[in-house]
Amino acid sequence: MAAHPVSDFLGSSAALCDAVLRLRGAALAEELGRIARSVTNATQGRFVPAGNELPPPLDGSLTQEIQFEDQYFGMFEVGGRTQFSDLERQHLASLASLASSVLQVHSLAQRSTHAYVQVEAQLQHQSQILDQIHESVLTMDLNGFITSWNKGAERLFGYSSVEAVGRNILFLYDDEDAGFDDPFLENGGRLMEVRRKKKSGEVFWASLSLSTLHDRDDRPVGLIAYLTDITERKMAEERIHHLAYYDALTNLPNRTLLTKLVDQALTVAQRNRTQGCVLFIDLNRFKVINDTLGRRIGDELLREVAQRFRVALRDQDLVARLGGDEFAVGLFDIHQHYEASTVAQKLIGTLVEPFYIDGHDLRVGASIGISVYPQDGSDAETLLRLADIAMYRAKLQEGDTDGEHVAFYSRDMNQGMQERMRIESGLRQALGNGQLELHYQPKFSIASGQIIGAEALVRWRHPERGLVPPVEFIPLAEATGLVVQVGEWVLETACAQAQAWKQAGLPTVRLAVNVSAREFTSALPGRVMETLKRYGLEPSWLELEITESTLMHNIDRVIGIMDRITALGVTLSLDDFGTGYSSLSYLKRFPIDTLKIDRSFTMGIPSDTNDCAIASTIISIAQQLKHKVIAEGVETVEQLAFLKTSGCDEVQGYLFSKPLPAAEFEKALRESWTPGQVPV
Repeated sequence: MAAHPVSDFLGSSAALCDAVLRLRGAALAEELGRIARSVTNATQGRFVPAGNELPPPLDGSLTQEIQFEDQYFGMFEVGGRTQFSDLERQHLASLASLASSVLQVHSLAQRSTHAYVQVEAQLQHQSQILDQIHESVLTMDLNGFITSWNKGAERLFGYSSVEAVGRNILFLYDDEDAGFDDPFLENGGRLMEVRRKKKSGEVFWASLSLSTLHDRDDRPVGLIAYLTDITERKMAEERIHHLAYYDALTNLPNRTLLTKLVDQALTVAQRNRTQGCVLFIDLNRFKVINDTLGRRIGDELLREVAQRFRVALRDQDLVARLGGDEFAVGLFDIHQHYEASTVAQKLIGTLVEPFYIDGHDLRVGASIGISVYPQDGSDAETLLRLADIAMYRAKLQEGDTDGEHVAFYSRDMNQGMQERMRIESGLRQALGNGQLELHYQPKFSIASGQIIGAEALVRWRHPERGLVPPVEFIPLAEATGLVVQVGEWVLETACAQAQAWKQAGLPTVRLAVNVSAREFTSALPGRVMETLKRYGLEPSWLELEITESTLMHNIDRVIGIMDRITALGVTLSLDDFGTGYSSLSYLKRFPIDTLKIDRSFTMGIPSDTNDCAIASTIISIAQQLKHKVIAEGVETVEQLAFLKTSGCDEVQGYLFSKPLPAAEFEKALRESWTPGQVPV
């Protein structure tokens, strides 16, 4: 019998693989039987699948089981011949081995495909469930990059799955939340309320719940986020909160919220060791207006009063309506209790202008009581109660001629406040009643001993108290803002006096006028120019003295103002040099003519080595910068000798002269004093 070619066997093997892949059932059995006949040159042959009933054997039957490990797939049976060669038997065995391997792989593939189809169907089922629920569900990896996005998320945010998947969750954040740590990057199990942004740009409130995604080894691989829009609920809560804590008429905090905020502020004040004050305000004449013109007019009046109070106060101050015509103010960023009386006067000042409502010219006043933390109490309710008591004390003052209705709960503080108010009121009257006057302290040249100028110093001659010391009213003028009016009066009066001396033929002397920080504005150069022009004075008659503290705010703006002043020909002197915080890098930029050594350094000369060193250094700095130097407070010959040796140019002080009234200064100028002539 001829040998079966190898190429035929390989072709049969390929045919077997193709049949297993393409055919099923009887067609597969028929094809496998044909291939078995082909490789054995048998006239009869068949494939009997596992599980089928065995048919009667063929003539000369040769069988070969098809089995892979413990899995039986069937058998090949060929016949129609009396015998088969060893090679044919070998070919049939090889074919059976190949068939078992191919059928095993095919069986595994079928099972995997079936499992995949089941998993795919399950995932599709779950996806349909997720898409049908109203809640927004999305997943992301541990870095916050979105990995899935359901229909609910599409409806909530407006982004499709294609637009969202692959992007970092931060793109959904409101801009205000962009700087905060991302909760999505933390472990799950959290429930929170967050602000998020839709595709349209609309910001909304959402309830966010996070759960951790784990792999098969229970390691965290991502997060599941569940979001629900709660904007309407939050708005309702805010409305309820507003109704609970704010006055519906004025939109100011009510007593409940004020008490909470005051107690919180007191905790901070205790930690910072600062003072706090509560002001209890009761409107005067409101009841008459409300009863006469009706509640509608009264309500509008209360709204406008609340608005004026709010505008007058700082952002950090608390103002509330307690009910009726009663208001309260909390002040906590203060260091001295008397600052509260200044605020109280400011609030009363807001009521001076009439209120025009529905054609009515309405005027109200206020009585204000003040309690102080920690002296009077350590909690909001106590401070409010004591401020209320002080308010009734203030009401008893309504008959006072000065009309100031403010009282502290503490009698000592009240007396101090009353004295301060009395001085302030008197100073306002002094400005209009000619009670202020200028004294002139001569300035001397050390080299020549001649008067070369004077410092104009304001004095208050009270009709009852006599000459009021500057230390009593200058700080008050600065605190209340009256220093601006006083400064304007000083400049005007000094220029008027200089004009008189000029017309009398006296030699030109430079009159130094002190300028406060409140006056040092962009309007100052224009005011100086107009005043000089009005009195026909050359700029050489005028010098402006400014302090270091005035210069250390907005340097470029300050230098711009100084340049405009010096462009007029008016010189600038830096007063109290060495007591502030001037930077030498700034000092060389200031267009000043003179540095003034503060009396606090002059007093220790020559016994105090530190004062001597400071004075010498200031003189050296001035010489380097080509500035003149004047020392104030010179009272002894020893001080003068040290200053002269150190190179100081000018001096002023009681060794030479105290501040003099205008007539006495004129006399001294005419006599042309020398250092040896010390007036009594």
